[in-house]
Amino acid sequence: QVQLVESGGGLVQPGGSLRVSCAASGSIDSIYFMGWYRQAPGKQRDLVAGITSSGTINYADSVKGRFTISRDNAKNTVYLQMNSLKPEDTAVYYCNAGIKPVGRPAYDYWGQGTQVTVSS
Repeated sequence: QVQLVESGGGLVQPGGSLRVSCAASGSIDSIYFMGWYRQAPGKQRDLVAGITSSGTINYADSVKGRFTISRDNAKNTVYLQMNSLKPEDTAVYYCNAGIKPVGRPAYDYWGQGTQVTVSS
């Protein structure tokens, strides 16, 4: 059973920083894409940042220069460092990964979500 477990959300003041982490566990053969999406109340879930197994990175325009995604392949973990946070960054942040479990076809997995609230 493959699962993604997120941690590190919380409440931060505008201009502050947070780091969220997402660890994949289970019987894993390969992990392809890993990324972070976010969903604010009443809005659709949008990609924030993603990183491929070869290290290619893309960011949403709204977070470029403020957020940094990184990946530790040995730990099957992806991180999102968020700096200069703004109230409009408030959302539930979801980890997403394309994973091939051992003996099974690749599948798109989601974490349970972690709340990030930027408020004074």
